[in-house]
Amino acid sequence: VIPASAQISRGTVQEGLTVESRILGKPVRYTVYLPYDYHTSTRYYPVVYLLHGYTDNDTGWLQFGEAHMIADELINDREIPPMIIVMPDAGVSWYVNNFDASVRYEDFFIDEFIPHIEAQYRVRREKRYRAVSGLSMGGYGTLIYALHHPDLFAAAAPLSAAVFTEDEMIGRTGDQWAQILAPVFGPDRGGQARLTEHYRANSPLDIIRTGDPEEFRKVRWYIDCGDDDFLARGNSALHVLMLDKEIPHEYRVRNGGHSWSYWRTGLPDALRFIGVSFHQ
Repeated sequence: VIPASAQISRGTVQEGLTVESRILGKPVRYTVYLPYDYHTSTRYYPVVYLLHGYTDNDTGWLQFGEAHMIADELINDREIPPMIIVMPDAGVSWYVNNFDASVRYEDFFIDEFIPHIEAQYRVRREKRYRAVSGLSMGGYGTLIYALHHPDLFAAAAPLSAAVFTEDEMIGRTGDQWAQILAPVFGPDRGGQARLTEHYRANSPLDIIRTGDPEEFRKVRWYIDCGDDDFLARGNSALHVLMLDKEIPHEYRVRNGGHSWSYWRTGLPDALRFIGVSFHQ
């Protein structure tokens, strides 16, 4: 008996690729998944930018998330259209421009990385064929990119996104702030003073609270966070705020915590949701 997996047309993975960034002043590594028919066709494909979590890198979604195998199976079963999946290495940048502009990762991503991918690969360049997804820090990056640039992305699917309420930000220990947040949001000023203008400009809750809901309705939103996740409070606040602002979105709370087993089981539905945007 031939195992079912042997009959699946497998895509190809390219690891260890780099793009020279003038904005960051260094090469940035990335990994790409190409669907099974990429090398035998001349067609152009929709693209998903899939963002890794804190302390991970561009290979995490393959190594632990099995994203390539999940995509193969969904494409094979015609549950999603063939698509290119691009995974950049963001280090611990949180995918944004930091407080003193010494690391401008968001500028790199929008102004250099997307154009580089569109020049290197047969990618459809219209908004309706571009989406972003990611886990934890990458879920946060997903929200920031789609909220800051709603004209660039058809869909956004953050999984276990690192979204924090004001109370949570104020309640962080000094050590947590110093190690994880200070490089991005600046030195610890304690209490309310942590909520700087730069912080608010890069807080999904603040962006939605103060922004134009009409802009945010240009994106299809899919939000998924486990019931045992330490980020559940921020994600439920995001859900309630989107309800208040009448921003259509799908919101999922499944059984589980902040773990690869949760993201592996969540990615198929996220890709299906994105695939609908590409199909229409």
